[in-house]
Amino acid sequence: MPSALPDGEPMPEDGALPASALEGAASRPLGFYLHVPYCATRCGYCDFNTYTATELRGSGGVLASRDNYADTLADEVRLARKVMGDDPRPVRTVFVGGGTPTLLAAADLVRMLAAVRDEFGLADDAEITTEANPESVDTAYLSELREGGFNRVSFGMQSARQHVLRVLDRTHTPGRPEACVAEARAAGFDHVNLDLIYGTPGESDDDWRASLDAAIGAGPDHVSAYALIVEEGTQLARRIRRGEVPMTDDDVHADRYLIADEVLGAAGFDWYEVSNWATSEAGRCLHNELYWRGADWWGAGPGAHSHVGGVRWWNVKHPGAYASALASGGSPGAGREVLSGEDRRVERILLELRLREGCPLSLLREAGLSASRRALERGLLEPGPYEAGRAVLTLRGRLLADGVVRELVD
Repeated sequence: MPSALPDGEPMPEDGALPASALEGAASRPLGFYLHVPYCATRCGYCDFNTYTATELRGSGGVLASRDNYADTLADEVRLARKVMGDDPRPVRTVFVGGGTPTLLAAADLVRMLAAVRDEFGLADDAEITTEANPESVDTAYLSELREGGFNRVSFGMQSARQHVLRVLDRTHTPGRPEACVAEARAAGFDHVNLDLIYGTPGESDDDWRASLDAAIGAGPDHVSAYALIVEEGTQLARRIRRGEVPMTDDDVHADRYLIADEVLGAAGFDWYEVSNWATSEAGRCLHNELYWRGADWWGAGPGAHSHVGGVRWWNVKHPGAYASALASGGSPGAGREVLSGEDRRVERILLELRLREGCPLSLLREAGLSASRRALERGLLEPGPYEAGRAVLTLRGRLLADGVVRELVD
């Protein structure tokens, strides 16, 4: 089941933000994340805030239905307009995620996007992305999205091997994600991503290389590759605990990451964030860069998280409770926190160090600077950028990124 929400102070009933949150807003990009909490089935490794029809049955009624979900989410977008007041910024990025957004009709996703455009306006070069399940789209569906304003699509591929997909409880067949890339190109999408997962129990190096080769051969301009994280409470965690499938270790994950960087680099993909590679700067995911650079975004939908001007908040998780809050004219926010200057400094290091450009050494305190010099000596940071005042991870540093970050934030 989905993981728990964080603790925090109560959210104002009308969703109002402190005046400080919008100070200097004009200098920061604004994005929207639109969460679609529905899935046809629950994958064994997933602890996202998603719900199948069975899980919703009898616990929300019509309010939890995906049939009217686009209208409900549009209500939150209109609430966002009230909360943001006369903020003049057009929206730079929109990302529709889930769940499986493409379980909704394409017209519903277009209407959700239209709500953002009507209330806030879109930048001329706005990036508009949706995630898509390979089995829930076809050329006609993708063409309707493209005509409705979407210009980027991200397909969940995970693996090219059937036995790996089976462990992950993925229902699409090998080869279908690659066909989706061709369908997206035919529909007019210039930017297409494929998501891959490495380290699945039973996956071999050859399996992983085959998945990378298949993804590259499909012709996307972006590939994301994530190490499998076994979350407590998931079906996969229970299977591993029972001894039904083996658990991979950190050394295996490191080997698979090195393979990914080698194969993707040889094919013309450059890393720009630890888990993300693109064929050009234009192919990067701008929406995720908003997160990594601490910009502003409003997350609409059950369980969605938002950040504006140092204020972070999160919505109630259940679709029924979410819809009820909006129907009553209130905010669906479950809680929030106002970040201190120290909180924001630490978060900048945590997030920016993962980027190819790294983070400024000026963010580090004395202990962090000492740790950075040790990291440089150990070959975890690039010497050239360090001399220029930035901490940039080497390939070895990327393998140990979490540990490097822990040392630098001291």
